[in-house]
Parts: sequence; structure tokens; C-alpha cells
Amino acid sequence: MKRCAWATREPLITYHDKEWGTPSHDERALFEFLVLEGAQAGLSWETILRKRAAYRSAFASFDPKKVARFGARDVARLMRDEGIVRNRLKITSAVVNAKAFLAVAEEYGSFDTYVWGFRDPVELSRDLLKRRFRFGGPTNCESFMEAAGLLNHHERGCFRRAA
Repeated sequence: MKRCAWATREPLITYHDKEWGTPSHDERALFEFLVLEGAQAGLSWETILRKRAAYRSAFASFDPKKVARFGARDVARLMRDEGIVRNRLKITSAVVNAKAFLAVAEEYGSFDTYVWGFRDPVELSRDLLKRRFRFGGPTNCESFMEAAGLLNHHERGCFRRAA
């Protein structure tokens, strides 16, 4: 079975085969991808996938309402959590992004409705940054859009491309 060239070993193979590029309309899953893409900045996606379970535990199963209420104690706790990337900017960005995520969901009825209105990562990035999201540059937005299935960037010949 032919896959995209980057899916060469676990956990990348399973992620590629079962999740990456599958259209997602679930609010928690979309928030999870936002948090994980921010955490991944400057690191490998494989590293983040290996820490994913710890992220789910640390960030309240990616419930944006709960994460938006995180305060200084929570940030301090997360800075001590060896299971996640202990970078203060990335941790605080998850909290800031949870608040912005909820504001967008309030304005549009859901974050899903909002984000599925975009096809261009640069346009999404501009709008997210205007709304005070952090780690919302064009590269992160493109990765988010690929992960959540807004963009189908499976390579030619990949068995998932047509799906």
C-alpha cells in the first residue's frame, strides 16, 4: 500500500492512515489540532504524536471551555509536566487560543463553521492573528488545515488521496 512519503514508521503510519486529512467537524478535535500544531512549531510532528496522550491529559481532553479557564497555577503545573513540551509561550498560547476559539464559536455558531469557510492557509492565518490567536502563522495554518481535512495534501499515488 502506497502512502505519503513522510509516513514511514509508527506513530506516523497510523496517524496518516486513520486520521490525517480526514475531514473533521468536531469542535474538540479542531481545538486539539490547533493546540498540537502550536506545540509542534520547531519540532517534529512525530515528537508531538508521541506526547499526544499526555497533552490530552494536561489540557483537559482539549475541552476549550476548561482550557480557557486555566490560570497561572495551571501554567506552572504544565511547565512541570514532562509529558508535554514545556515551553511557556506554547502553553500560554493554548490558553489564549482557547479563549479566541470560544469567541469565534460564539460569533459563527461554531468554530467548525468558521474554519471550514477558508481554503487558503494564508487567509486563515491573517484572520486568526487578527482575532488574537497565537502560533497562527501560515505554516501552522496549513498544517492544521491538512490535519483537519480542510486541505487534501496526500501525495499522488497515496491510497488516501482519493478519500
